[in-house]
Amino acid sequence: MTSLDSLGALGFVAVFTGTLSGCAALSEYRACGYAGSPDDAKITAQVDTLLSKQRNLLLADDQVYVQTIDGIVYLTGHVTTDMQRDKAELLAREAPGASRVVDTLTVTADAGR
Repeated sequence: MTSLDSLGALGFVAVFTGTLSGCAALSEYRACGYAGSPDDAKITAQVDTLLSKQRNLLLADDQVYVQTIDGIVYLTGHVTTDMQRDKAELLAREAPGASRVVDTLTVTADAGR
């Protein structure tokens, strides 16, 4: 085998190996997709349940949305007081499997209340 043939064979192996690892990455993506890991739906449901048990703390105008991606819980929406925001974040941290909480809740106190 000439050195040119060896180089061609080596190039084929490198491309083939890269293709296989790309397939593995694609396979993992298909399992998780944009939603993150398979446990994310459970974590989101647990946070929603914890929040719903504290609905007496939240007012009718308050809207807290929960999304979990790769174990990170994202809280979005708005609440009326800082205390409500802090409580929502605390409850999200209590959910089993939540590795971190990103709280972007907005406090929108209505001066007319």
